[in-house]
Amino acid sequence: MAELKKFLIRRVLTFIPTIIGVTLIVFLIAYVIPADPAKAWAGGEKASPEAVERIKERYHLNDPWYEQYIFLVKGIATNTLIDPRTSNPVLDDIRDRFPVTFQLAIIAFIFTLIIGIPLGLISALKRNSIVDTIVRIFALIGVSTPVFWLGYLLIFVFFVKFRITNLAGVPPTPATQITHVPIIDALLTGNFVLFKQHLARFWLPGFVLGFMGTGVLARFVRNSFLEAISGDYIGFLKAKGVPKLRIYRHALKNALVPIVTVLGLQFGGLLGGTPITETVFALPGMGSYAIQSIQNLDFPVIVAITFIYALIYVTANLVVDILYAVIDPRVRY
Repeated sequence: MAELKKFLIRRVLTFIPTIIGVTLIVFLIAYVIPADPAKAWAGGEKASPEAVERIKERYHLNDPWYEQYIFLVKGIATNTLIDPRTSNPVLDDIRDRFPVTFQLAIIAFIFTLIIGIPLGLISALKRNSIVDTIVRIFALIGVSTPVFWLGYLLIFVFFVKFRITNLAGVPPTPATQITHVPIIDALLTGNFVLFKQHLARFWLPGFVLGFMGTGVLARFVRNSFLEAISGDYIGFLKAKGVPKLRIYRHALKNALVPIVTVLGLQFGGLLGGTPITETVFALPGMGSYAIQSIQNLDFPVIVAITFIYALIYVTANLVVDILYAVIDPRVRY
């Protein structure tokens, strides 16, 4: 337990330079853009010079770049950073939109798991067969297909052509805490009517978002499982007459460590990859909020969302590292 505690402390300490580095790079990219954000926030070309100057003073835009960055980071840490468009605290706006993004990522992750893992195993067990070839082609298509193209194609097929899915807008769900996710709440409380409504709204964008991850996971599961069943211990088990099912179970357990790595990074990637999907399906989540902020030069929102995404990624990596030791006792912190 003491070893785990020391490991967690070390990893949490590495969060700080990682998050600072990511947010600083994003801020500097926004800083060098040849545009006047204060004028854009004040209403564009029709904005009065007095209004523009007030906004510059409020957001320290006349200060050196490092002071602007410190102001933004301090505002995020204390939840005093105000969105210049909505006049609300930026973290409050993100909190209201996070449940939509989280629901989308969860459903996409489930699609990735239930499709990618079985396909990868089947491909490995039917190595060099026609089934293996088909699965590998499917994985290649999944990796190569643009999210926006697949999204518009499925909207045309399922909504415009056959009208079998719901694409009505879902308003942002205010949340008192970041873990409040309506689709999960509905399932836990037995409110299956609400669960069905949210599932009907999110299954299609969830599939689109998870489709690329399905291809990546299927290829990775195939390669990891093939490597595991080629080990010397597999030959030993076969020589002892151990049933194939038990042998495959042992091999799958040894193949899980690299697979867990991919799954952890994929979940973080799903949360970070929602902007295009949310825009295509008109979902009011963090991703569409980020797109709107980029279009309106809302640097405070961009930096805040980058901070949240970076925090999600490093946390996902931490969870993966802990799972290593749970799956394989040979791994130590």
